[in-house]
Amino acid sequence: MHANWTDAIEETLIAALLGLMTLLTFANVIARYVFNSNILWALELTVFAFGWLVLLGASYAVKKGMHLGVDLVINAVQPRARRALGLVSVACCIAFAFLLLKGGYDYWAVFADLPPTEGRWFPLGFPETFRSQSFYEVNDIPLPGFLRFIEGWLLYPGDPPFEKVPKAIPYIVLPLSAVLLLLRFLQAAWRIWKGTTDRLVVSHEVDDELAETRAGEREMD
Repeated sequence: MHANWTDAIEETLIAALLGLMTLLTFANVIARYVFNSNILWALELTVFAFGWLVLLGASYAVKKGMHLGVDLVINAVQPRARRALGLVSVACCIAFAFLLLKGGYDYWAVFADLPPTEGRWFPLGFPETFRSQSFYEVNDIPLPGFLRFIEGWLLYPGDPPFEKVPKAIPYIVLPLSAVLLLLRFLQAAWRIWKGTTDRLVVSHEVDDELAETRAGEREMD
């Protein structure tokens, strides 16, 4: 039940982002070629939606084992070696996701008026002072009224109100997606450790398509 619930949230969000991109692009084409106008913020919002789609979709694909990979070497070795190679692979992926999380948080934090972590590769704490960039805005997307409450979090007394969406909102996907990716790799590592599976790569779309093609050819014969 828990897996179905989380799957529904992620799949709905991914589908909504894809639908939003399609709708915005279609609306902008109609505005440009039919009404000789332009939705100024549509392109930037589409770019942000695509970024969210890719970053959130990457962790979901790890969760569902949908990433493609080469398993020629894995299939050629004994089960014990196969499991060891799986653990080495997932350890590298965990390290990558950890670095991605640190970099994503550090990039987003200053826009959210939070301190970035110190240390080039490993977080060594937080600096006592840092240069906040919470007043930075995106280029074109206007801030809707229902998000005005964000000004109380990001602006200091005397700062002018936001005209556009603050960068802290769209860029939050950077640490969020990295957390999800790290979680998915940790779950994959646990499955390999328990012996439920012996590899990260479980998707064989090409093999499935070839099997379907061969089956279709036999039916035609």
